[in-house]
Amino acid sequence: MIKIYHNNRCSKSRSGLDIVKTSGKDFEIVKYLENPPTINELKDIIKMLGINPIDLVRKNETIWKENFKGKNLSDDHIIKTMVENPKLIERPIVINGNKAIVGRPPELILNIISKTQC
Repeated sequence: MIKIYHNNRCSKSRSGLDIVKTSGKDFEIVKYLENPPTINELKDIIKMLGINPIDLVRKNETIWKENFKGKNLSDDHIIKTMVENPKLIERPIVINGNKAIVGRPPELILNIISKTQC
């Protein structure tokens, strides 16, 4: 089943959700601002994305700029910060099996939902 980490206030996330809906495949919506991932869930997502934790941070958010920008933070600290401040998590994130993608631009989601994942 496809899982989308979604923020309805974000136009890219809404566009990504539309792409998932039109795929005709079963999916689950995770409203991650209301139900943030745990540290272990976020670590798993980052591993599936094949990126460093800092690459998943929305660096233009006020929270980041005022409290964390320019600081030398460990990966664990960055992950903990995103869990505590889920607004900092880049969106949308779509997971299909053991693969994940950040839907920026939303059309990238087609690459992950068009394939059957294990």
